[in-house]
Amino acid sequence: MRRLQNVCLTVAVTALVVSYAAWSSLTATTTLGTSSSASRQPIGDLREHSTVCHASLQDQRTFLPSNNDSSLPTIFFITPTYPRREQFAELTRLGQTLMHVPSLHWIVADDNPACNPFLTEIFQKFGLPFTHISSPMPSNYRKRYFVPRGVSNRRAALKWIKANAASGVFYFGDDDNTFDLTLFSEIRDTKIVSMFPVGLIGEFGVSAPIIEDGKVVGFFDSWPADRKFPVDMAGFAVSVEYLLQHPNATMPYKAGHEEDQFLKSLDLKMSDIEPKANNCTKVLVWHTQTVKKPKHNLKVPESIFSNLRTLLEKLVSLGVVQMGAEVSGKEVYMVVDGHKNEVTKRQVLGLS
Repeated sequence: MRRLQNVCLTVAVTALVVSYAAWSSLTATTTLGTSSSASRQPIGDLREHSTVCHASLQDQRTFLPSNNDSSLPTIFFITPTYPRREQFAELTRLGQTLMHVPSLHWIVADDNPACNPFLTEIFQKFGLPFTHISSPMPSNYRKRYFVPRGVSNRRAALKWIKANAASGVFYFGDDDNTFDLTLFSEIRDTKIVSMFPVGLIGEFGVSAPIIEDGKVVGFFDSWPADRKFPVDMAGFAVSVEYLLQHPNATMPYKAGHEEDQFLKSLDLKMSDIEPKANNCTKVLVWHTQTVKKPKHNLKVPESIFSNLRTLLEKLVSLGVVQMGAEVSGKEVYMVVDGHKNEVTKRQVLGLS
């Protein structure tokens, strides 16, 4: 009996060793920088892919801000974005704001497995120095109840900065937020990490550092969540030089804790924080959010007016609508003298 027990014990230990070895070999191949709980997932679900679709380092604005001094520190404005009905409208509005900011490089990282040429086209129109990156979220994270949106995009932008910049300041600016132009002059001289209030955040209506004698002593935020730095992504800027001093600094795939853990990875101390916006008494950035609506399917006949077809085809390419004669969806029409009519040339030609 004892011999049988020894045999069973040996088999159990051997199985345990083999299982551990297999698990170790699996985790050894997963992407670096993921959380420990996620690192046990298959490699295909976690591997990050990013591609620089287009980079333009020259400032080609037809009109330059009057204070466009080349000696000014560059602001690297990082914008995560993703394909949706409102994407091009949001980026157009934001681009029109950034056109007024001197010495700025716009890094737009798209949560898209492919480079969208229409994005590159719109960025070129602004004339700003820019980098367009394709950086889809690893599929494993899309399955989570709380999806860490924008993390793969920000991580890709940080990777680009580490490889291509030696000085300046970087800032995370979402494509649907609203920015006071004063913000850019405030953050440009950031030495380590600067912080400032963000309006329209949570139940308090604002997220802001609390200042005493010119130093940050705490935070006003309605969602503490055991965070050392309970701030919004739009509420801080970081020196590029300081980032480069911390090569392992990264942003985790942990929804709600991205800012806090990123700042911790920079080994940031409360005494290092530089309060801006008149000792954090002004709101220079607002966390506005556009209402998201589903993309409509339009059932469009073949013989419509050429300008309308051209317009609708453009909107299809921008991801605003779907269109087709056989598509089951909303019937389209034109309005003449207050009445609905078929949107075809034949029908219109028959009108008197």
